[in-house]
Amino acid sequence: MTLDCKAQLPADWNHPDGGHLRTALQLAATGVPVLPLRRGKVPFGNCRTCKGSACGGRPNMKAAGSCRCPAPCHAWAAATTDPHILISPAWAPAWREAVAVAYHPGGAGLTVVDLDNVAAIAWARETLPATRTVPTTRGEHWLYRGAMPSSNAVRSGVDIKSLSQYARWLGPGAGRMAVLPAAVRALMVKEETTPAPGEVASSLPVRVAWGRSVATGCRHTERYVRTGLDRGLALVRARAESGAGSQAFGVARFLAAQHTRCPGPCELVAIGEEIVSAAVLVGVPETYARRAVANGLEAAVERTA
Repeated sequence: MTLDCKAQLPADWNHPDGGHLRTALQLAATGVPVLPLRRGKVPFGNCRTCKGSACGGRPNMKAAGSCRCPAPCHAWAAATTDPHILISPAWAPAWREAVAVAYHPGGAGLTVVDLDNVAAIAWARETLPATRTVPTTRGEHWLYRGAMPSSNAVRSGVDIKSLSQYARWLGPGAGRMAVLPAAVRALMVKEETTPAPGEVASSLPVRVAWGRSVATGCRHTERYVRTGLDRGLALVRARAESGAGSQAFGVARFLAAQHTRCPGPCELVAIGEEIVSAAVLVGVPETYARRAVANGLEAAVERTA
């Protein structure tokens, strides 16, 4: 697996999608499953037949189904190396609107360690073996040979993208790709067996709502906090098909950052509980949701420290 995009298209190839379909076909020719991304750099939504996974899902999803939809439905599960599918009439509308190309790392036998900030990159350089790196908007992708389960927010600013997830194609990167090390696999084991930091309720139905009675030291009005929280919860709920855990992490980090200058207490635990509940409602396992939210709250504190 080279990821060097050297495959050539037919000399008479022509398509109005710009360069995205050309890139996708080149990647597919090297054995990398690909799919188009729409505005917002997210997968295209399911067609009417597949909406809400009413079709049962694709055979290669966690909940294996019999869906054979010819359209690019079900996000990462639609990724393919078949050029006939990529240039099919069912995929043509998506390519015309595509703003980027994504690939399924696990399907290519790869794992992407997504480092979201400078601190995460510094941690990786001190902890992980050197490998091929790809610059991103906010950090770097570190690519390793070997697949593993995916997990978001395994630590502050670090996501693992491999099986059952997609990564945006940002170029072949630089450096020699190393074999997936035990240190990356250990992140999953460590996070699954370590309780999330901070005081959290042990059961979703038991929750203290955020308000002045519990946030006596917050400098914001209740309306200001509630409006921001409601918008954040809507973002989490919108990720019904994929990415809700990562979105929960981002919402928790953003909202917590608004309170770093408050004298306190601001009762961020109550805010975190509402984010956890929203993530669980769209299918995120509770332990995973709690870990992502706790890491998000912690990351906001680290950013201002």
